[in-house]
Amino acid sequence: MTSELSSLLEFPCAFPIKAMGRASDEFESIVREIVFRHASAWSDSAVVARPSGAGNFVSVTITVKAESRPQLDRIYQDLTDCEQVLMAL
Repeated sequence: MTSELSSLLEFPCAFPIKAMGRASDEFESIVREIVFRHASAWSDSAVVARPSGAGNFVSVTITVKAESRPQLDRIYQDLTDCEQVLMAL
């Protein structure tokens, strides 16, 4: 993340985190575990999983209560370190 993004955010805030990977029964659980290790869900926000058109991939979006830029950096680092996560946005 850049300092420009950090200056645009006012913490705490709702921040959507999206991870994409190959479709499997456990992918959503893996993403949940990584994200919730660092943050809690933003109020009643749902975890949204969407399959790709062909069903080979899935994206999982979780809106979290972001407290700081370092917290978001840790979430993204853990997601990118995970072999099952192909991309995190």
